[in-house]
Amino acid sequence: MGTTLAPSTNGRAVAGEHPAVRKFMRELKRRNKGETEFLQAVHEVAEVVLPYLEDKPEYHKAAIFERIVEPERVIMFRVPWMDDKGRFQVNRGYRIQMNSAIGPYKGGLRFHPSVNLSILKFLAFEQIFKNALTTLPMGGGKGGSDFDPKGKSDVEVMRFCQSFMTELVRHIGPDADVPAGDIGVGGREVGYLFGQYKRIRGGFEGVLTGKGLSFGGSLIRPEATGYGAVYFAGEMLKTKRNTFAKKVAVVSGSGNVSQYAVEKLIEAGAKVVSMSDSGGTIYDKNGIDAKKLAWIMELKNERRGRISEYAEQFKGVKYMKGETPWSIKCDMAFPCATQNELDEDDAKALLKSGCILISEGANMPCTPEAVAAFQDARILYAPGKASNAGGVAVSGLEMSQNSQRMAWTRQEVDQKLRGIMRDIHAQCVHWGKREGKGQGVDYVKGANLAGFMKVANAMLAQGLV
Repeated sequence: MGTTLAPSTNGRAVAGEHPAVRKFMRELKRRNKGETEFLQAVHEVAEVVLPYLEDKPEYHKAAIFERIVEPERVIMFRVPWMDDKGRFQVNRGYRIQMNSAIGPYKGGLRFHPSVNLSILKFLAFEQIFKNALTTLPMGGGKGGSDFDPKGKSDVEVMRFCQSFMTELVRHIGPDADVPAGDIGVGGREVGYLFGQYKRIRGGFEGVLTGKGLSFGGSLIRPEATGYGAVYFAGEMLKTKRNTFAKKVAVVSGSGNVSQYAVEKLIEAGAKVVSMSDSGGTIYDKNGIDAKKLAWIMELKNERRGRISEYAEQFKGVKYMKGETPWSIKCDMAFPCATQNELDEDDAKALLKSGCILISEGANMPCTPEAVAAFQDARILYAPGKASNAGGVAVSGLEMSQNSQRMAWTRQEVDQKLRGIMRDIHAQCVHWGKREGKGQGVDYVKGANLAGFMKVANAMLAQGLV
């Protein structure tokens, strides 16, 4: 059977839960009331790590897990700005500096109305292990605001970003904390944030990643998360002596991660039949080809339109209003939109349709019950901390290029990205092998243990800090 996973966010108990996990989570819930996403993320790791540490007293004595779930620093601040009508507005800004045991804090900024402390702590906690898996020297952090860039003019977004950075600037730096983009924070926002940082600090430093190519950005960075999710999926398929050729893939989302996952899937020979946004899903039974994808990129990145327009533009396309792609028959699924977008019923529908592989492009897009269903079915399931680590991996490569005052070619960066995803997969296989011949790999166990042990050993070596 697969690893027992976290309870649903309503706090329902899990049958057969390990006593150490039950005790730990009881105390964590008391200290973090109502932070459902954060508790869910911690529980997934605790279910794997705490039983493994049972006969390793040095980690218990040093309270490694107790320390790793507690942020080193939580920064919360107001962000005042003025809209185009001259009205004063105010939003809330955050930076969670979670763990710096193996390097400066590293993690994106998310601008979205749903942003709150729980979501950012969950993302920062996941980032610790994801960054560790890349083998690059990066700690875990995350930040953002409940500001919504949708419907705002470029000038309004600029004013907000400048105000946000005016406070954040005192907490970050190239050797301390290096933010990047995330949902709602793309090239436009990173440019405004970097400009304000440079203006205040009076120097050009590699403090943000995801920058434009003209001012220190890296080739492949926009593509990296989507590409990486496909590269990782390819490594999983190799373990079954299989390939992408002629396989039907469903993809959720239509933003940066989704777009480049689709691009790489098409290049690998798969047939992609869906993309989505918050309004619904398009189902193109003929497949989204390179020309159609270019149209979607223009729609989303320049016109900032809705995916429903695709069904009006191309023949034979069904628009599924208010629905997700998981009811579509497929061989592979790539959830690339947001957290908890794929639930137990969706998982059952995918399994019934013959789906053999799930590679998470988003952070924690599958609910615990969905993950348990995939694990029990023994299909190839890659958790986001492993499969979507390509984005932060290339962010780390961007940091290296900035430090060296040089830029690598597209081919060089892509080659390094492929190698990192291959190494992450190898770590997952090493730590996640199931007992018994032919039992396969538990990628959840493998990713959690590989990431945790690297950080835990660094914390042990550095003493009580």
